[in-house]
Amino acid sequence: MGTWLRDRLAEHVDVAGLLADARFVYDDLAPVREDDPYAPHTFVWFHRDLREEVEVPGVLKVVHRDDRIVVVDKPAFLATIPRGRHVQQSVVVRLRAELGLPELSPLHRLDRVTSGLLLLATERRWRGHYQVMFERGTVHKTYRALAPWRADLASPVTVRNHLRKVRGVWQAEVVPGAEVNAETVVQVESRHGDLAVYRLTPRTGRTHQLRLHLLGLGIPIVDDPLYPDVRQTPVDDFSRPLQLLASELAFTDPVDGTSRRFASTRRLPLTPDP
Repeated sequence: MGTWLRDRLAEHVDVAGLLADARFVYDDLAPVREDDPYAPHTFVWFHRDLREEVEVPGVLKVVHRDDRIVVVDKPAFLATIPRGRHVQQSVVVRLRAELGLPELSPLHRLDRVTSGLLLLATERRWRGHYQVMFERGTVHKTYRALAPWRADLASPVTVRNHLRKVRGVWQAEVVPGAEVNAETVVQVESRHGDLAVYRLTPRTGRTHQLRLHLLGLGIPIVDDPLYPDVRQTPVDDFSRPLQLLASELAFTDPVDGTSRRFASTRRLPLTPDP
């Protein structure tokens, strides 16, 4: 097996070191040995060493917890799921350890730079019950954003268009003339000099939908690192949080039929968390 592992993995990991430390294992957790014969259709498992990650500042507050769901109020810059450079510094990895819930999983996602409410299922068996709410659009989500004041903007205004996000490309785009797949109601809530707080009610959930819809209205969200232009920011720079907050979640519980409503304790403008 040693020869086969080197052929497949030598460019990515220290195969000899992992073999010596018995860190390659079979399904039954028996260690893989250097001189084990190659066996087709056999699974071999190992864990890579994770690079050191910069700790994301801010409190990951548990707003609600019961046997089926957990609702958290997440700070900006904390990823929802482990991905790329953000593994330990993700909601799922942190909370699985802190709450002792190894099957905890998110029922929807927030961009890493977005703050606010996130709903998770405590166990695999509950995930399907709640996931269907998002598929059917029966979860009522309210966001608030800080963006430039526009005196001539009709309020409320409904933005409807077709958004497309290509894998590997930072920005999503509007596709003119294509069938509508994204819709948001935008309403001015309060004015603060040259800025205003906008209440956003998405009726769909496309990638970067709210950010693109406000950009299309000529009022890009304050401190957006992607729109209108991509801003190259070091991974450890937490000084300018995106001024977008997932502020409210409401739904009828699909298991017991109760009315659920949750609200973020955060307020705009968002400031860097200590």
